[in-house]
Amino acid sequence: MTQTEYKIYIDNMIRRVEKARLRVSGHHIVKIVAVSKYSSTDEIETLYNIGQRAFGENKVQDLKAKSTELEELPLEWHFIGNLQKNKINNLIDLSPTLFQGLDSIELAKELNKKLEAKNATIDCLLQINSAKEESKHGVMPEIALERYQEIQEKYPNIHLKGVMSIGAHTEDKELIKKSFQTTHEIFEQLPDAKICSMGMSSDFELAIECGSNMVRLGSIMFNKLPLLPFS
Repeated sequence: MTQTEYKIYIDNMIRRVEKARLRVSGHHIVKIVAVSKYSSTDEIETLYNIGQRAFGENKVQDLKAKSTELEELPLEWHFIGNLQKNKINNLIDLSPTLFQGLDSIELAKELNKKLEAKNATIDCLLQINSAKEESKHGVMPEIALERYQEIQEKYPNIHLKGVMSIGAHTEDKELIKKSFQTTHEIFEQLPDAKICSMGMSSDFELAIECGSNMVRLGSIMFNKLPLLPFS
């Protein structure tokens, strides 16, 4: 695929996002985070050259390697993976724009302790396991508001900016929709929350229609999945 063909491909991708957001409101803004965990720095740079700025990685070591190699580019890095406690200091040192995956009080406590020691802060999203699946991380939706407020009150070096979740792992669109709606209902009850991050390559349009204002798109942004025509 040539640079021109790739730009057309991405333009079509953005049209799909636009069409989905307009079904919500002309005032609804959606940010795309290109998940680059399976992509090279050359591929990231190619996407940067046609306008993408926010990228996400799910391993601390990969985030370090890619952000270092591309440090001359004004990129916005998001950490979207499960954060192991022994990697906390490494993540803090990388100072990502956003950590999308604060999934427990235990992690918040340890993260805040390390942040205090380094006189640092970090912007985070609380991860909600809205589909209540054992394979997923995150707090249960019934206690999400309580946990969000607890983190705000007890852990001042963590700046919560909103919530994130992964759609239900099923082919049933109604169940996926319900999981997104659950997260968005929690988001709407948080007066200071700005970000509701939901939706990946397979379900981003549905997530946007359910209120997502940030989508995490991986393979489809790097032309590793077929881009279906938008309707």
